[in-house]
Amino acid sequence: MTTVSRKLLTAIATAAALMTQLPAIAAQHGPAPVAAKLNEAGPYKVNSYSIPNAEAEAKGYGGGTVYYPQAASHETFGIVAMMPGFLAFQAVYAKLVQKIASHGFIVANLDSVGRADFPEARAAQLAAGLAHVAELARGGQVPYASVADPSRRAIMGNSMGGGAALSAMLVDPSLKAAVALQPWHTIKGFPGVKTPTLIVACQTDGIAPNKAHSDVFYASLPGKLPRAEIELKDTGHLCATFLTSEANLNTMGKSAVAWLKRFLDEDMRYDAMVKGGIDQGEFSRFTVEGF
Repeated sequence: MTTVSRKLLTAIATAAALMTQLPAIAAQHGPAPVAAKLNEAGPYKVNSYSIPNAEAEAKGYGGGTVYYPQAASHETFGIVAMMPGFLAFQAVYAKLVQKIASHGFIVANLDSVGRADFPEARAAQLAAGLAHVAELARGGQVPYASVADPSRRAIMGNSMGGGAALSAMLVDPSLKAAVALQPWHTIKGFPGVKTPTLIVACQTDGIAPNKAHSDVFYASLPGKLPRAEIELKDTGHLCATFLTSEANLNTMGKSAVAWLKRFLDEDMRYDAMVKGGIDQGEFSRFTVEGF
């Protein structure tokens, strides 16, 4: 077993141990979904908490900022960890993750240890970051602790970070949802995934061409797994980053929010949304299967 694999399994074991201490329950946050409204910021104001880099590095990832909803004392929210792509860093995704958080999620915007790390290394770091954010919540000493539900956990990633999310799912079936944005990976088959998976492709992606990446990953997923591959029209690989248009970021946010609501929160109001209800003409493909 490689050092990376050992780190990944250790991080996953930590996260799974945390998860089993609390029962997961379905949750409804915010009003009934309307596709156009999902393009906008959600109903919650968002606060942030920065994890010290030294603390993060000691746990096996590069750093992170946790965005969390301001909410009434009775509300708790699932935790989502986001892994950046090759050479990317937190600021590249800050606007996207804050919008997702505003819809009722605790989103940890992570840094990788090395900006040139490949997907398998990023998978270990993604698992480590998620485990640490949940651990901090259970410890009760961070400001988001009172609104966190560590029993509900999900992962996201972009580019090599999206590939990392695919790898991380293979060893942690307790994850409730995953969103891979324009994933890139040298591994092409993921038949062991047990987590409901959304792959968001961009039609003119020249860095992670869909025929060599997103399409192949999607085809390898189990036939009975809840899964979707959706493709944004006339956009390239950077369509989830701060270099894209506001419209593209809105679509990325809408897609991720709907999937996380349906599977992380188990909010059935979003079932029709993820089965095509979010499509307002932005997508060139919209494939949903397994549920």
